[in-house]
Amino acid sequence: MTILLNSSLQRATFFLMGFQSLEGLHGWISIPFCFIYLTVILGNLTILHVICTDATLHGPMYYFLGMLAVTDLGLCLSTLPTVLGIFWFDTREIGIPACFTQLFFIHTLSLVESSVLLSMSIDRYVAICNPLHYSTVLTPACIVKMGLSSVLRSALLILPLPFLLKRFQYCHSHVLAHAYCLHLEIMKLACSSIIVNHIYGLFAVACSVGVDSLLIFLSYALILRTVLSIASHQERLRALNTCVSHICAVLLFYIPMIGLSLVHRFGEHLPRVVHLFMSYVYLLVPPLMNPIIYSIKTKQIRQRIIKKFQFIKSLRCFWKD
Repeated sequence: MTILLNSSLQRATFFLMGFQSLEGLHGWISIPFCFIYLTVILGNLTILHVICTDATLHGPMYYFLGMLAVTDLGLCLSTLPTVLGIFWFDTREIGIPACFTQLFFIHTLSLVESSVLLSMSIDRYVAICNPLHYSTVLTPACIVKMGLSSVLRSALLILPLPFLLKRFQYCHSHVLAHAYCLHLEIMKLACSSIIVNHIYGLFAVACSVGVDSLLIFLSYALILRTVLSIASHQERLRALNTCVSHICAVLLFYIPMIGLSLVHRFGEHLPRVVHLFMSYVYLLVPPLMNPIIYSIKTKQIRQRIIKKFQFIKSLRCFWKD
């Protein structure tokens, strides 16, 4: 596709590509994306509704799960306008302020999700390793502080990125390979040296994702040590079973994130479709799968959702009668 730009437009606009050379199939490609976005929204809203309306779920574990659902919703909604805008309306042009705003929310929410996963691992550590003090350690005030600190840390770490990008002159192509704005891709379009952006980007990742993943690993090492000291095999399985959902959520988040970072930094020779695939997996698969995993593996959530559907079904039968 040929994009004609004048000089003034080049200074104020980026162009999003999505699936290049498949423009004729965008209508069909949009169907699975619409299904994924709809599933993400409905799934996470269902989790939030169940937690908010059921008093028996007003505990630390479920509060953290609610935080995860809110973060996944935000991450999904931050990419939805540009992705569906390309597929439905062929709207590829995005102003630099809007692009930097989207970039800020995508990266901030990604770091928030990492922090929430760390909070959930702390919750599991206290519940298994120090159960007698669970309610006194993870008080509502403590949970609120953990949530606010996660948001504040993530926002402060990402806030400099738009300003670092704003100082550049973009004399190269203004065409972005993805259907949304990412820091690693935009900085490569700059004319001048991007070493400061590289260093600060690595610093931000190390201070957030790096520290979080290390602490999550440490918490599970301590959990495993505690579980192995339990004499009863049945109790061991019961204790580990409470961690399965969280372990799946951790793997779903960190594996695509690491894969996308490696592809961006060292995968210049890889086909473009690999970059696209990894970026969509990174941003859409965790928000899609987390509600499904917790609905299946968490007995209390599963039972409440089934009751909600049974109640709706009984209301329909009542109105029909």
